Amino acid sequence: MPGTSRDLTRLRTAITAFFALDGFLFAGWVVRIPAIKHQTGASAGDLGLALLGVSAGAVLTMTLTGRLCRRYGSHQVTVVCAVLLSLSVALPPLTHSVPALGALLLIFGAAYGGINVAFNSAAVDLVTALRRPIMPSFHAAFSLGGMVGAGLGGLVAGALSPTLHLAGLAVVGLLVTAVAAPTLLHNEPPSAPTPAASAPCAPSAPETSRRPQGRIRGLVIVFGLIAGCTAYGEGAMADWGALHLEQDLDASSGVAALGYTCFALAMTIGRLSGTALLERLGHGRTVVAGGATAAAGMLLGSLAPSLWAALLGFAVTGLGLANLFPVAVERAGTLAGPNGVATASTFGYGGMLLGPPAIGFMADWLSLPVALTSVAVLAAIATLIGVATRRAVPN
Repeated sequence: MPGTSRDLTRLRTAITAFFALDGFLFAGWVVRIPAIKHQTGASAGDLGLALLGVSAGAVLTMTLTGRLCRRYGSHQVTVVCAVLLSLSVALPPLTHSVPALGALLLIFGAAYGGINVAFNSAAVDLVTALRRPIMPSFHAAFSLGGMVGAGLGGLVAGALSPTLHLAGLAVVGLLVTAVAAPTLLHNEPPSAPTPAASAPCAPSAPETSRRPQGRIRGLVIVFGLIAGCTAYGEGAMADWGALHLEQDLDASSGVAALGYTCFALAMTIGRLSGTALLERLGHGRTVVAGGATAAAGMLLGSLAPSLWAALLGFAVTGLGLANLFPVAVERAGTLAGPNGVATASTFGYGGMLLGPPAIGFMADWLSLPVALTSVAVLAAIATLIGVATRRAVPN
């Protein structure tokens, strides 16, 4: 079990690598969605239905991952899921029909959902041991990985087929896993601090026990809803942002991929400054300010008639959403420990994976720009929840 500062630093580095890898692989897949849509001849609704395979696989896996982590350890589950994710990202380009695409995305979604719950659990254990609100830094790595993956996808979109591109990502994923896995496999999660040494990100047992269990469960669900509203926007930007720029604003495939890059870059900057922001403003005000900023940014990004205005809106949205998910997960963990983290993570990633299919159906009924305004609506709801719960949990 890691105990020295050096052990904890190495563990933090390894966990950060898996967060970055997850964002890199996921972004690499999403920037090729327009090409795979064309390859399968899918309508917006058909594509939304196929993307439901990602959602279904992830949600089903999330309900089991917590138990697997308790039985085998979050570190071991993280490594196994990283291998599965790396292999499955190469599968979608091999399909030429919507049903086949949906079936393979079910596998991809299962691996994606599993690794997200597993490495979030590992990260929370480390945050508790370090007694600092560093959760945004892990999610910054995810965003940085997404930015690099999307940027690379934009560069190679005109030169490489989706099959070659995603096969290359699979190789990168397996190599990163091989390098980072030994640190996780050779170290158990660090133990939680004693109540006497507790800090804001690791509350004392007496403080938690004073709250009625029913109220704790209710607040955990509320923070899960914030995570879900936030992650809905991340999923929408990942799966539909490039298509909106290409289809509605006549952007080339390379420029369309730049939309998610702007979003991911802004989110990365926001999360890299997240620890300082939380220490300065506190959790409640961070949620309120972030939700309001994201709502305004997404209205601009979805409805602007100009490509560059839309890109600006995407960047503002990323900056606003940056720290909402990490804060929600940390607050849920403050209230209910690992069970709270698992609940909030499930809500959050459920929102990320269920949102894109919903937008696909709305795009068929209305239009894609109007469907994307649902991101602004949910960001506004997260803001209102943040206002209502500012005093529920101490900063």
